[in-house]
Amino acid sequence: MEDALLVLNAGSSSLKFALFAPGSPPRRRARGRVEGLGGEKARFHVDGEEPKPMPPPAGHAQALARVLEWVQERGTRLLAAGHRIVHGGTDYAAPVRVDEAVRSALQRLVPLAPLHQPHNLAAVEALARQCPGLPQVACFDTAFHRSQPEPAQCFALPRQLTAAGVRRYGFHGLSYEYIARALPAVTGGLPHKTLVAHLGNGASLCALKDGRSVATTMGFTPLDGVPMGTRPGSLDPGAVLYLFQGLGMSVAQVEDLLYHRSGLLGVSGISHDMRTLLASTDPRARQAVELFVYDVARAVGSLAAALGGVDALVFTAGIGEHAPVIREAICRQAAWLGVELDPAANAEGRTRISTGDSRVAVWVIPTDEESMIARHTQALLETEPN
Repeated sequence: MEDALLVLNAGSSSLKFALFAPGSPPRRRARGRVEGLGGEKARFHVDGEEPKPMPPPAGHAQALARVLEWVQERGTRLLAAGHRIVHGGTDYAAPVRVDEAVRSALQRLVPLAPLHQPHNLAAVEALARQCPGLPQVACFDTAFHRSQPEPAQCFALPRQLTAAGVRRYGFHGLSYEYIARALPAVTGGLPHKTLVAHLGNGASLCALKDGRSVATTMGFTPLDGVPMGTRPGSLDPGAVLYLFQGLGMSVAQVEDLLYHRSGLLGVSGISHDMRTLLASTDPRARQAVELFVYDVARAVGSLAAALGGVDALVFTAGIGEHAPVIREAICRQAAWLGVELDPAANAEGRTRISTGDSRVAVWVIPTDEESMIARHTQALLETEPN
């Protein structure tokens, strides 16, 4: 029987899963996802195999039960499960073994990440019921940013609000941590000052100094920063007050607007998917793309100031890894930093896409949050075996 670590990433309508064999580092054996949760057409899909329908209604508990059944069919014995948890607040600066106290603490953070946290925790609860003796490890998207200097984590609000938790947390930390670990092998050494652009349906940028986070674009919630698929990014707080006071919108309406109807979708009125917008001839699609590029390039300048210069720029995640047109447009606006793009390398999607003369080396590095979670889970098992 094969020993394995189970990695879970639960979303509102999907459950992504992967199996890793323990090792240095852990090695991915298989991965897949359950899609369409909450609907009538949920499907269980292991990479490399045909998707299989699941009987409705399928929620997180049913999806997890199917994953565990698949694990058993493979003749695999689970050693532990690692979860992506979006929000760890100020209490969790590192992965942690999940117990009742941890679950309660993470439940209190749901209002800070309502789009993600409830679904992350649903998988934790379901697994605790179905495999009560299996160790579970929570790996936080916020933890990597706890290394930031205090000014980078604070808003200019009264101290009592900061003490109550109203502060900048930052997200996508598992992705940035993976890139920080991968950089030396890719670039031949860890750059001193690196900007990482995690550009996908959720998008943010992070400034790394010697591999540690010193500033990032997301703040109190994953709404902040640059525009995303359906989220607006940075927004004047007065605009939100106007939605309430001037337009008479309810809390539920504003929450739906900010999380589900803004960003690329809101500006274009067409789609949240960058691929669709790039293929469209509609001027609204072009406007959405231009706004995205403008705000990302502006964020590059802001984080370059936080770093005091830039040695390397890294693109990662769906758009960052697969949209050369977007990379080119951002690099063009970052030319003042000394970025000199190699058009052929960029079009071909090579690992290094800057010229040899570029003062800032530009890289495309696929992120791998799953492997980061597997590493953390194995490490915690080794330090806390019981």
